[in-house]
Amino acid sequence: MRIVVAKVGLDGHDRGAKVISRALRNAGHEVIYTGIRKTPHEIVRIIIDEDAEALGISTLSGAHDTLIPKICEILRNEDLNDLIVFAGGIIPERDREAIYNCGVRAIFGPGTNTNSIFDFLNESIKRKESGDFVGVGENLGWHWIDE
Repeated sequence: MRIVVAKVGLDGHDRGAKVISRALRNAGHEVIYTGIRKTPHEIVRIIIDEDAEALGISTLSGAHDTLIPKICEILRNEDLNDLIVFAGGIIPERDREAIYNCGVRAIFGPGTNTNSIFDFLNESIKRKESGDFVGVGENLGWHWIDE
């Protein structure tokens, strides 16, 4: 897959995003890392320019409840409904339902084993190939539960 890994907002803590980017690359994915402090509009422009199939959003700043829904809204407005969106970082359990409801298909917290992310992406590919919804602007009934 062609995956953009993004750091949104004023969050400058990028170690996790870099670790995930490298792990995804080592697993055979093509990864575009945006660097830190990107706006939602900049991230969407990168997705369009790079013709990405998925977006991983890394957030540790506490602004996830504002910035992630904004990114998802812009993606839908740009007709990128089939883009797979997942998030990682510090997203409290109490905020996760709202994040899922805006179109994010998986949330991975600190310490997540990279195999869980690979499993999510593999399941997303299978679902997409079988005609099931996995994109940010498609039927919001499914999201990944890491067990």
